[in-house]
Amino acid sequence: MIRRLLQLFIGLAMYGFSLALFIRSALGTAPWDVLHQGLAARTGLSLGAVVIIVSFAVLLLWIPLKQWPGFGTLCNAILVGVFADLGLALVPQFSHLGGQTAVLAGAVLLNAVASACYIGARFGPGARDGLMTGLARRTGWSVRVSRTLIEVVVLAAGWLLGGAAGVGTAVYALAIGPLVQLMMPFFTVPEKTPASVTLAGHTAASPGALPPAEPGSGTPATAHQAHG
Repeated sequence: MIRRLLQLFIGLAMYGFSLALFIRSALGTAPWDVLHQGLAARTGLSLGAVVIIVSFAVLLLWIPLKQWPGFGTLCNAILVGVFADLGLALVPQFSHLGGQTAVLAGAVLLNAVASACYIGARFGPGARDGLMTGLARRTGWSVRVSRTLIEVVVLAAGWLLGGAAGVGTAVYALAIGPLVQLMMPFFTVPEKTPASVTLAGHTAASPGALPPAEPGSGTPATAHQAHG
């Protein structure tokens, strides 16, 4: 349990910092963060505050989907925004293309590790990931279709509000899935479930046995999303 909690909190902290790196690269960020940028510019709120507000607004959309948040979902809704603001306070703006490119690459890699950490801790999906999977379950659409629909809508809304879409948005869309898939086996914490053993023709539980870790199966997203 201690490992899972540490992994959850470290993953969410890294996710928030990766969001700040995307912003400081000035090359574009994930679709949801384009929306967050646009809303922050329009409202005067900090980016982190907008991330938190949007997270809880998205959780309201879980209600008609008959879905309930887990502990990790609520932590995600609060901590990603907190660490995004902290990261923006610590990381300077980059104007040289070489520095921007390096920061963008670091942001994508850190976001992938962060996503694998918090998803692998098994405390529940982020608000945005839960919306995606809940919509897929209720409509019968594939997760890919649900995700694409949601992200096209939020990207368009964020761009209209003044959020910065760019090459970083495309890099994130292409790279984050394969990277999270690659890293999930290293960060997924196996669940403790009874293993079955056969005794004299009957099945009995052998407590404490661990099943093999599940392979990664796509992005957050979240991520970052995301913040999922």
